[in-house]
Amino acid sequence: MFILSKKIRQIEESATLAMARKSRELQSSGRTIINLSLGEPDFNTPDFIKKAAKKAIDENFSKYTPVPGYKDLLEVISMKFKRDNNLNYKPGQIVCSTGAKQSIAQLLMVLIDKNDEVILPAPYWVSYQQMVKLADGVPKIIKTDINTNFKITPQQLEKSINSKTKAFLFSSPCNPSGSVYSQKEIHDIAMVLNKHKNIIIISDEIYEHINFQKQHFSIGAIKAVQDQVVTINGLSKGFAMTGWRFGYLGAPQIIANACIKMQGQITSATCSIAQRAAIAALSEDPSCTKQMCQIFKKRRDIIIALLSQIKGLKINKPEGAFYIFPDMSYYLEKKYQNKIIKNTNDLAMYLLTQAGVATVSGAAFGTEDCLRISYAASEDKIKKACELIKKALEELN
Repeated sequence: MFILSKKIRQIEESATLAMARKSRELQSSGRTIINLSLGEPDFNTPDFIKKAAKKAIDENFSKYTPVPGYKDLLEVISMKFKRDNNLNYKPGQIVCSTGAKQSIAQLLMVLIDKNDEVILPAPYWVSYQQMVKLADGVPKIIKTDINTNFKITPQQLEKSINSKTKAFLFSSPCNPSGSVYSQKEIHDIAMVLNKHKNIIIISDEIYEHINFQKQHFSIGAIKAVQDQVVTINGLSKGFAMTGWRFGYLGAPQIIANACIKMQGQITSATCSIAQRAAIAALSEDPSCTKQMCQIFKKRRDIIIALLSQIKGLKINKPEGAFYIFPDMSYYLEKKYQNKIIKNTNDLAMYLLTQAGVATVSGAAFGTEDCLRISYAASEDKIKKACELIKKALEELN
């Protein structure tokens, strides 16, 4: 019998991908499933980006590229960081990868030694905790709840820091809660971390363009901590390019060099055609993403209105991303056909099998009483899904 490594045995399957897989299995058996489990825009990639990719194919951009990316791409990303975020990363401080997911994973690999702690505000993106474990680190979780809009305070952060703390990793806008830290809130967090210069601040800004507030704000724009910040971004969410697999980071030079070294032994450079398409996407005025953002905001308002009609749900108003993260504790310990709904894992499975709606348990994101529901779907699907969820929950007693 083959024995797999302890490392792979200690991590869990991605809950979002697992739910998507179960949804496909039910669909293949003939069930109609409305999938609100994946964080994937239901838009097509803009035509000007596709045109750039086709041009790159015709011009034979088909060879290996430098590991961090084409030189002109790194220059464009450096310009984008300055233009949109007031961040000062030189081209040599930027590394392009096969998705922001790889950017974060290999970043943790080059930063974390065994038993180093990484502070994660919960709810956190489903893969953060598993990535820290893969790097032999220890996730240090700061709990939040719906009453604080799922945001930590500077006091909570300060209490979580100790001699083992190596990094602080957060996202704003946040997956799964949709919460957005204000400029003042980010500044207050930065002032705590400014007192601990050995801590790396990892800012996941993949939802930058799906922000319903006036302006996205990057923690790396705060001069007091800019030398501590690694900024993660990509094209999947704001430009509807999930399948293109393109992400990037800007980092202090020593960290960027380490990520290049690591990536050179794993994937080398990301897809040459995706790189050329990225130049087109990131050179464009960011206002090109506004239409999608406005549509997501309209859908948010629709789903809040519909879910608010369901007894017992606690709902806040997320200011970004495309998720609603309701507190479902009212329905825990209720029964269906003598089967007890013990937790949100049970509840998500109940909604999948009985209502035909795929969601994701909040337990995967470190917040056990909630469900993540994506509204990256058409208005008709959102309305139908909410109707089915309401009916299924009413059958619990």
